[in-house]
Amino acid sequence: MSGVVSEQAQISAAEDLVKEIDAIEGVISSVDQRSNGTQIRPVVKIVASPESWRGVAESLYSDYGVDYCSMITGIHWPESSDKTWEVVYHFLRTGIKDPVIEDGLVIPNIVDFSKVKGKNVPLEIQISIKIGDTRTPSVASVQDLWVGADWNEKETWDLVGIDFEGHEEMRRVLNPHESPVGFHPLQKQHKLRYHGFEEMYDDAQGFMRKPVDSSRVK
Repeated sequence: MSGVVSEQAQISAAEDLVKEIDAIEGVISSVDQRSNGTQIRPVVKIVASPESWRGVAESLYSDYGVDYCSMITGIHWPESSDKTWEVVYHFLRTGIKDPVIEDGLVIPNIVDFSKVKGKNVPLEIQISIKIGDTRTPSVASVQDLWVGADWNEKETWDLVGIDFEGHEEMRRVLNPHESPVGFHPLQKQHKLRYHGFEEMYDDAQGFMRKPVDSSRVK
């Protein structure tokens, strides 16, 4: 491997993706340029309706080579005027291809990244799905498309309570399995105590060290 993908190649690839994704009903997209201090990094930002989300995901996976789900964020917005819930997916198109195996030997991929273009250009993609006022928020799962979505969808449901339709073997992964049905601690109606660093190992961890102000709600 040699060279780096040029800034202009990344910007052009991001703009091309936006033009094509914008043609899908219920989708608004744009290119956001972020900087790491030395180089501009284009990020494709997409706002998709819950109804269009699954189609957008399938297109990104099949048509545009988006191959990695890095993170999912779920948010409860009880005081927002345009949404009550939101799911934000973070994806990467890495441009990395599996090597060919011939006669039991792995043939390495040698790529000059300074020459890659089009759908081979690595990109970062952020997709926001806004959900209205409901007590049963949900969006379509993409667990079957990206293995990285498996844990992240479980975690988002566990903490925030947003369900993912079609997700297999949904279960708690951070909260105790015996947590009450309907309890998701990052929903804003829960008044949780804030624990400082010195207070993290209290009686819940079995060390019988409870903060002196444990009865306070901060």
